[in-house]
Amino acid sequence: MALPSWRDTGIGSMARAALWLVQEVGEGNIFTKAELREAFPDVSQIDRRIRDLRDHDWKISPSREDPTLRQQEQRFVAQGAEVWIRGKSKAPKHKASLTAAQRAKVLDDDGYLCRTCGIAAGEAYEDGIEQAVLNVARRQVIQPNGDRAYQLITECKRCGAGSSGRQADLGRVLEQAAALSPMEQRVLAAWIAADRRSLSPLDKLWGQYRTLPEPSRKAVADVLDGAND
Repeated sequence: MALPSWRDTGIGSMARAALWLVQEVGEGNIFTKAELREAFPDVSQIDRRIRDLRDHDWKISPSREDPTLRQQEQRFVAQGAEVWIRGKSKAPKHKASLTAAQRAKVLDDDGYLCRTCGIAAGEAYEDGIEQAVLNVARRQVIQPNGDRAYQLITECKRCGAGSSGRQADLGRVLEQAAALSPMEQRVLAAWIAADRRSLSPLDKLWGQYRTLPEPSRKAVADVLDGAND
């Protein structure tokens, strides 16, 4: 069946953008924002329509995900749903917009912290370039029975970049927790209750050791070797 033309203004702009990628760019090839905007001068938010395609399993990599690309480039990796066909352009249920109440509850449940790096809203990153902005993301979680479900989680803008395909395996985490010794389970339970890991003196010493230059690391190793002779 012949595809519609991406130039057909009678179809939606997201469908046109998808057809442009297929008909003009081709899977595996690179395009720029300038080329995209030149192709769609009549669509004010064509960049957003390209991003929307990711919700329909289209794989489009920006430069932050593909180090071989320049900042203004993106790569069309793989085609997803045929969004130009009626009924296939509807966003998946897990991509439905969040209400303000839902967003506020997730942020509150997560302590207004990024659950990936632990940074708080408005807190400066270590490089001092910018302050953290928190978003509510959807994370696919593999359940113990193998089913997959989307759950909401707080992430900062940096950690959320390029994380759309990230998964969490709840079953595997539960298996590993069950395999711990009773003492290890008590320690883990205490960390979970406090929502932070308490470092032991040995953990702190290991961190200090790791910062030492090689000659100093060797001196520590020699002392320990001598103590154990």
